[in-house]
Amino acid sequence: MKTIGLVGGTGWVSTQEYYKIINETVNKKRGGLTFPEIILYSVNYGRIYACNQENDRDGVYSIVKKASEKVCTAGADFVALCANTLHFTYEQLRNEIDVPILHIADATAAAIKSKGLKKVGLLGTRETMELDFYKKRLAEQNIEVIVPEKPEREFIHYSILNELLKEIFLPETKTGFLAIMNKLAEKGAEGMILGCTEIPLLINQDDFEQPLLSTLELHAKAIADFAITDE
Repeated sequence: MKTIGLVGGTGWVSTQEYYKIINETVNKKRGGLTFPEIILYSVNYGRIYACNQENDRDGVYSIVKKASEKVCTAGADFVALCANTLHFTYEQLRNEIDVPILHIADATAAAIKSKGLKKVGLLGTRETMELDFYKKRLAEQNIEVIVPEKPEREFIHYSILNELLKEIFLPETKTGFLAIMNKLAEKGAEGMILGCTEIPLLINQDDFEQPLLSTLELHAKAIADFAITDE
């Protein structure tokens, strides 16, 4: 079994869910008292936030690279970044560390295609919704992505930073998210990507008629599967 390297803390609320799902998935498939070996580096999200405030992408990349290098030095056979937004670093990072990186959008794309969806809505941080790194990855799989209007994107981004990352889940925030999702459905979205790993802790499939793509669950299960796949 491969040793898993997780770069978490972005935020810690979803990172603990990653740990839980990965362990449960491996044990379900291997049985007994078999659980994966995991090396976790939990970053200080405040440092990433400070870089984002200055639009300092290089600063964020430096944090992610150092964290990835540390889990590799500790013995990780592959790396997973436990956040959608951090995957803007993927193209550069994969050329600068010596182990595979499991891209969260690949796990998401596989689930979208398995459901036969062609057009999906994307909710996440401002960077995930507005930069092209995520949408482009899905477009390569012939998946069309639409995002909310700017005021709605600002509401989502604010809620993530000021509530979800602090394990605050308010009914009125949930109502706001669902209203935005309904608007995307009216524009032709056939399903919704919960493209921040904290959003699935606020909203689940029982709350919405269309298929929901929980990037947290999909990525965590992909990590578990990769860990137990023979090389």
